[in-house]
Amino acid sequence: MTLRQTILAPRISSHPRVERTAVEILGWLAASGVVAAEASPCLPSRGRRGHAPGPRLTEVLCLAPGMDDPRDYADGGLEIVTERCIFTPLDGFEGRARCPACRREIGEALFEHLEVWMPAESDNFACPECDHEDDINGFDFPQPCAFSDLGFIFNHWPARAFAPAFLEEFRRRLGQPLAVVEV
Repeated sequence: MTLRQTILAPRISSHPRVERTAVEILGWLAASGVVAAEASPCLPSRGRRGHAPGPRLTEVLCLAPGMDDPRDYADGGLEIVTERCIFTPLDGFEGRARCPACRREIGEALFEHLEVWMPAESDNFACPECDHEDDINGFDFPQPCAFSDLGFIFNHWPARAFAPAFLEEFRRRLGQPLAVVEV
């Protein structure tokens, strides 16, 4: 089976309450029965610990009758990342972006800037064409991606399966715009 991941991440480089928010969202997911509260070695890579799917997992998924089997989601689990990370699709990511102010393509310059962004020297990027400056997530990417210090990686759960109401509640609890990245 090919590893599928859906990553839910805030569209902000430095979440103001990264550790606290991670704990709060895990608590909500565990109390809702979406994942197990205690970490276990459920992740696809040997020895890695995460949070296994809970008994009420299918309540937050929109499974297609006859096409999706809830047991398909039992292998894998939730991994929470609380350090700066680039969340993009592994295959086919074009690395393109546009400035929201001047609308010019600035992908190459923006991705070169990641050498400064990754060690948290700066959250912002300035457009080389018009000098518009914003958090790197404020630039327009044609493909879903996020650059953040907080991410929730759902292993073996495709993005299309998440119920819109669940994603909206997740966004509300994050307190930031939400990126849904399918890998």
